[in-house]
Amino acid sequence: MKSINIYILSALLLLSISSCGNSKKAGQKESASPADTLTTDALLDTVQRRTFRYFWDGAEPNSGLAPERIHMDGIYPAGGPDVVTSGGSGFGIMAILAGIDRGYISRDEGRTRMEKIVSFLERADRFKGASPHWWYGATGKVKPFGKKDNGGDLVETAFLMQGLLAVHQYYVNGSNQEKVLAARIDKLWREVDWNWYRRGDQNVLYWHWSPEYGWDMDFPVHGYNECLIMYILAAASPTHGVPATVYHDGWAQNGAIVSPHKVEGIELHLRYQGTEAGPLFWAQYSFLGLDPVGLKDEYCPSYFNEMRNLTLVNRAYCIRNPKHYKGFGPDCWGLTASYSVNGYAAHAPNEREDAGVISPTAALSSIVYTPEYSLQVMRHLYNMGDKLFGPYGFYDAFSETDDWYPQRYLAIDQGPIAVMIENYRSGLLWKLFMSHPDVQAGLKKLGFK
Repeated sequence: MKSINIYILSALLLLSISSCGNSKKAGQKESASPADTLTTDALLDTVQRRTFRYFWDGAEPNSGLAPERIHMDGIYPAGGPDVVTSGGSGFGIMAILAGIDRGYISRDEGRTRMEKIVSFLERADRFKGASPHWWYGATGKVKPFGKKDNGGDLVETAFLMQGLLAVHQYYVNGSNQEKVLAARIDKLWREVDWNWYRRGDQNVLYWHWSPEYGWDMDFPVHGYNECLIMYILAAASPTHGVPATVYHDGWAQNGAIVSPHKVEGIELHLRYQGTEAGPLFWAQYSFLGLDPVGLKDEYCPSYFNEMRNLTLVNRAYCIRNPKHYKGFGPDCWGLTASYSVNGYAAHAPNEREDAGVISPTAALSSIVYTPEYSLQVMRHLYNMGDKLFGPYGFYDAFSETDDWYPQRYLAIDQGPIAVMIENYRSGLLWKLFMSHPDVQAGLKKLGFK
């Protein structure tokens, strides 16, 4: 954690200098807010670069992967920075690709880090080719996510593979060293036995399997939620690909996923599991690599429009603010899974799941759907200063009502911010992932256009 401390000191020094330089003297006009001094591109680059550092400077040293969490107070009640996350690392390696492309680090530095990551993944615990939710970074041994959740996690595996396939495309036509790295990634991809997770050839995918507890977690995955990418990759696998009926019967439940309805006066076309409109990570995790623009299938006429409307529902609910929380409004909205005043919660746009907690990742990672509105939030949060913006970007969550501003980060929330900012700026991660021939074959197999 030495590099983290150095970075914190640097950040505090800069903030201190900035504060001294902006002190208001008697009779002086009110100075412009910090965000107002930055162009839109400069603000985007500031946030993206700072968030990228979670996965670069903050990486667990042995594996090169993303710690599940980094707490600036050094207090870790549930596993510290030595515990690395598979899904959050999938998002993180996409953020690193963007960092290479933007010159935050050199191409050689980026390749060296990717080689370290791939070497770790090759020797770390896997279960029928699938990754667990967590590993111990020092050993590669599974860190149980729960008592019986100590085996393969197919959803987190899909998030990791989404990132690795983008990395594969970045390097596959490069130097000899880069081609070797791409081939090693291809081997990891081909070793995931998606078919095994059908639990005996059922037409549905199961989230978990453990060699100790078998299928005791008993979690068949139906849509709509964050797991669309899992079904697409399962169909796309050239070695253990599932038939299209698994998608149609399992994910879409023979068309039951279609459920036109309105929330906050905004039209939604899909059925959202357990709620009328889900948390915003449902609009983001599958679409970090999967390009929603122009994407459709027989169940959804436009995934971009559907995810945009889900974002607009979230914003409209926060503006209406039925529970009268302090700070909610057009420049401060965004409900998703994050830290909460009482533990961890999947905040969503309804009174039952709204705890008055704003998660910066919610609006910021929606920038591809609602750029004007997301930038409005970004500027507002940036102007709130160091209570929200730290060495690795915006902290995970806050509540003005409860005067609660924990200086803590979660990988799975930081990653989408950096990735979606890059997709908004250049479309880089979308272009890479969508260019993979297996991905294209999988989409065609399932009837996507």
